[in-house]
Amino acid sequence: MEQSRRIRFREDERSLLLRLLLQVASAREPEIAAVLSGRRSLVSLAAEQRIPALQASGVWFQLLTIADELLAMRARRELEQGAGVDEVPGSFASVIAQMAANGHSAARVQAALDELCVGPTMTAHPTEAKRVTVLEIHRRIYRKLTELDQPRWAPRERDLLVADLESEIELLWMTGELRLERPTVEREIAWGLHFFREVIFEATPQLYGKLQGAFERHYPGEPVRIPSFMRYASWIGGDRDGNPNVTAAVTAHAMAEYRNAAIGWYLTQMQRLVTVLSASSNVIDLPASFKPVLQTALDKSGQAHVIAARNPDEPLRQFASALLARLVATRDGGAAAYLSAEAFRADLNGLTCVLEAIGGRAVAGRFVQPLLWQLGSFGFRTVSLDIRQNSTVVNRVLAEVFALTNPADPVAVGTPQWSERIRAAISQGERLEIDADRLSPEAGELLSTFSVIREHISSSDADAVGSFVLSMTRSADDLLAVYLLAQYCGLSTAPGGGGTIRLRIVPLFETIADLQAAPGILNGLLGVSLVRRTVRDFGARQEIMLGYSDSNKDGGFLASNWELAKAQKRLAAVGRKHNVRISFFHGRGGSVSRGGAPTGRAIAAQPQGTVARTMRVTEQGEVVSSKFANRGTGLHQLEVLAAGVLAHSVGSPGDVEPKETPEFDEALEALAGMSQASYARLMAEPGFLDYFNQASPVAELALLKMGSRPDRRFGASGIADLRAIPWVFAWSQNRHLLTGWYGIGSALSSFVAVRGEAGRELLARMFEHSRFFRLIVDEAEKTLYQSDMEIARLYAGLVADSDAARRIYARIVAEYELTRRLIGDLTGGDLSARFPMFKRRFDNLRRQMDDIHRLQVDLLREVRANTGTADQKRATDALLVSINCISAGLGWTG
Repeated sequence: MEQSRRIRFREDERSLLLRLLLQVASAREPEIAAVLSGRRSLVSLAAEQRIPALQASGVWFQLLTIADELLAMRARRELEQGAGVDEVPGSFASVIAQMAANGHSAARVQAALDELCVGPTMTAHPTEAKRVTVLEIHRRIYRKLTELDQPRWAPRERDLLVADLESEIELLWMTGELRLERPTVEREIAWGLHFFREVIFEATPQLYGKLQGAFERHYPGEPVRIPSFMRYASWIGGDRDGNPNVTAAVTAHAMAEYRNAAIGWYLTQMQRLVTVLSASSNVIDLPASFKPVLQTALDKSGQAHVIAARNPDEPLRQFASALLARLVATRDGGAAAYLSAEAFRADLNGLTCVLEAIGGRAVAGRFVQPLLWQLGSFGFRTVSLDIRQNSTVVNRVLAEVFALTNPADPVAVGTPQWSERIRAAISQGERLEIDADRLSPEAGELLSTFSVIREHISSSDADAVGSFVLSMTRSADDLLAVYLLAQYCGLSTAPGGGGTIRLRIVPLFETIADLQAAPGILNGLLGVSLVRRTVRDFGARQEIMLGYSDSNKDGGFLASNWELAKAQKRLAAVGRKHNVRISFFHGRGGSVSRGGAPTGRAIAAQPQGTVARTMRVTEQGEVVSSKFANRGTGLHQLEVLAAGVLAHSVGSPGDVEPKETPEFDEALEALAGMSQASYARLMAEPGFLDYFNQASPVAELALLKMGSRPDRRFGASGIADLRAIPWVFAWSQNRHLLTGWYGIGSALSSFVAVRGEAGRELLARMFEHSRFFRLIVDEAEKTLYQSDMEIARLYAGLVADSDAARRIYARIVAEYELTRRLIGDLTGGDLSARFPMFKRRFDNLRRQMDDIHRLQVDLLREVRANTGTADQKRATDALLVSINCISAGLGWTG
């Protein structure tokens, strides 16, 4: 049989997976196997074969991604074996080696580590199409491939592994990815926790261990302390901006689930400790100081006699059993429960001390230190849950509260009287008696959310509550409205004024106009006494979130990124003026146009002085699945992120701004302005909104049950109210991908036209020496390579107004050709030739992708022409599978 042929050690995984997929397909649908093998076109299939053929193509794209992850892991391992661990790009070993070579002292590196704080933040944006069931199959396939990679198997054993692999592919074929219903927020919470239980809990202490090993190797003899600097956060269950499904009750449920996940993980680790700590008092002499420590632990456990009787001569096992009993009580709400994670940490530190005292340093390092590191990162919470709401809602609720409590003196949002009313209430520490029964559902819900926040801040882990993120922040008064509502809901530390608010309140600046206004808004905010006191209580650090999505939709790729860079430098300067450190929270997505550049390079390209040893980034939708699908990939992704923040924070001795930076900044200002003007002209083209809606599946995306959140904030139908995620998603589905490149060609052309040869030489210097400009060019180049104007033309043919379609399409093609040519002139090579792995992967998929696009265009015509018929239902199902396939082929959705 084909499946029993012997697999050579390190046989190409792609060939193996394709062979097994073809076997699965041939047994069910021989014609689909012909499509997969390239012997038949997808568009030639009968209507009833479309869905299984698309599903098979999607399965193949998924399998290719799994193989790529394995090959990347193998390449890193082989590089480490051949050239040494210091040569692995993005690793702690590489970063620490460079620091030592640059003359940084161990003390300077330790000082940076002591303040390092890296915050991956999980979000469930409506971009993730993979169900947990599918993710689990992916993980099993990856593990089978890693097993097959071992040379120790006999032929019979190898054949069994291949048979197991084929069975997993069969399951993947039969499972399907389409959701029959939109997931609830509760399911999204379970989806997010899947990655912690399967990858992140275990990878995090391994990450710290890699850093410790790198430090000890390059600073031999120097003491090192590796703090738990990874501080995970989540929006899943807390992000209510435009999502009515996230209620106060759901937020409380989310925090309970996150708490239970962390404690459940510690229970498994403590059970392992109880099993392994078999040291006998008949063999070792324990220090006398341990006896009262043990007795106290036994007494607090509530099971002293049971534990002592079960393990009479094993004091370390008794101690671990006492801790385990207290953890069980913590989970179940028993009398012996730990009141805080710090109390559990103190007991674990005591266990480490006694192990080291009896010569068990290696045992402590292997079994206790990882748990201490995990406790430092996850506490009794797993994640800090951010609460997000829109400024429009917050202001509307506060206006309602004002009207309810003082109907004789109405004030309108945004007026001078509104500002005075808020500031007076804050300065006086005003408290209001609010009749909840008289509130609108919207106001009642928001005030209930503040009550949930108050309860959990007073819980066994105050960090269970993260930040209150205010989206669409337009003024300091918007933020002060949040402060005042928190004050009304009991989050103030001092009645009558003079206290602080026990909640981090974070502005989110999203549009280009908001980014430009941000420094003034921050300056005004920090001029308010309550805010200054609150920020001081949180370590004199103010977090600011930056939105990559809406700013891109607002002004295009280049202008968005330049405005983000400028805003960071200006905001950091405002912070210095007020003696407040500014930390940035980057709202990145999966696509290039939403900030999804390679992590290490994106961090390196941040403006100097803006990382400040602290960085948060969103991990959105399908990005979570791709980064944390397995432990090897997850550990590598976390290391690249943390090592990048550390490297940027420490820098090089005597770092100064390069002399050419002012010249570069002037050029980038001009380029961004010209790029934005070109982008704005496209948006202003008559008929552009219809072109976007009809030449893409944006309307049909809502049928894909990918996330609990609607794709529009307030239900309007214009581009302005459309969330940036479906905006990017739609342009990727029709292969325009203009959100990642449009306007750059016009900007470069105009720049050279005005400045001549001197301008051309300046651009060349910028490409060589500016990390920011180089990143822009590189990512635009890769996006251009994935764009396809011939495929785009097919989608343009869907637009009812053919004249408008031809005019708009012609403008897009002209900009595409101009951008391709000028980027090629700048880089000196063929498009994407500098990225051979990226190019090779996409080239391998291009034929199948083109077939899927052609079929999708036909399906869009059918769905739109057969409204309410059985034919529409069949075509719609096929269309949704095609959307999944294209997303899998590109590697991201939005």
